Amino acid sequence: MIPYGRQDISQADINSVIEVLQSEFLTQGPKVPEFEAALASYCSARYAVAVNSATSALHLACLALGVGKGDVVWTTPITFVASANCALYCGASVDFVDIDSKTYNMSAGALEEKLVKAEKLGVLPKVVIAVHLSGQSCEMVKISALSKQYGFKIIEDASHAIGGRYKGLPIGGGQYSDITIFSFHPVKIITTGEGGAALTNNEFLADKMKCLRSHGVTRDPSLMTKEPDGEWYYQQLELGYNYRMTDLQAALGLSQLSRLDSFVSKRHEIAAIYDKELAELPLALPWQHPDTYSGLHLYIIRLKSTDVSHQVLFSELRAKGIGVNLHYIPVYMQPFYQAMGFTRGYCEEAESYYREAISLPIYTGLQRSEQSQVVSALVDALR
Repeated sequence: MIPYGRQDISQADINSVIEVLQSEFLTQGPKVPEFEAALASYCSARYAVAVNSATSALHLACLALGVGKGDVVWTTPITFVASANCALYCGASVDFVDIDSKTYNMSAGALEEKLVKAEKLGVLPKVVIAVHLSGQSCEMVKISALSKQYGFKIIEDASHAIGGRYKGLPIGGGQYSDITIFSFHPVKIITTGEGGAALTNNEFLADKMKCLRSHGVTRDPSLMTKEPDGEWYYQQLELGYNYRMTDLQAALGLSQLSRLDSFVSKRHEIAAIYDKELAELPLALPWQHPDTYSGLHLYIIRLKSTDVSHQVLFSELRAKGIGVNLHYIPVYMQPFYQAMGFTRGYCEEAESYYREAISLPIYTGLQRSEQSQVVSALVDALR
């Protein structure tokens, strides 16, 4: 089976982890802050907070922005459930904004229409989570302008997008948002085995997330409510979590980060081959907004033929050893969200996408012969 994605681990990556295994620290050592500094530098952000998953990073970002009971968070329905669940963890409610028909990201136009209605009803969102599907940035200039007009905060869920750019600048630099989230799951562009990070230019938000990722405990005297009793002293300032990243993970991340640009470049080479070889098939191929340079975590096609059903095409590709996937089922169509009152038809463009979308294999280790196998299987299935 050719998977839709997989990690690329080099001997240098392995050596970096072995070096930590042979050191004094396996966790809470020097590698995590070193990785954070490298991430912040690469993205031109002031602060990076490394954690054990992007889901944890999303939760911390919502908490740092003060999301709580009575608040509403808006996001896109075409994302993994974590982009919505993070608001529920905080006691807030969630709503969804339909997607753009070309990028499959949250539609800035649909967002504006929904904001106009919400303002009249007095139910504006506290936070909007803009998800960069496949690695392509949302239209952040428009979303940022709307945030200033309507008073909401912005989290960029860039779990797919490290190494990408928007208007020539690295995604994660925070020019148009309060916090940006990255994922380092093995199928993502770089990996720490499992892990994530939250980047921000706001010192208060960074300090808040660092405290919350480690039980709400601090050893910093400047943050304490009284003078320390001794060098051993620490204080729990609020209810936090154990969301820490280990030095083992950070060492792998540091090594992977050194190859990030080459990883993204290779993904663009693979995508260009797909673009050329699939051009004559009854498919909608990925469209790139001129303001973006995608990290290309996913290569998503949409079926535009009535001769072969979506289910049949998916099943035939799987049967031929092509590990295609579907990213994603609209979140509000999950039973958990349906129980909240969401129903089919809530976001028409998202549901149209769901009926047609398939993710083809794309990862740096994909061989040319394997890609030809994917294309041939797709051609045969469409016949």
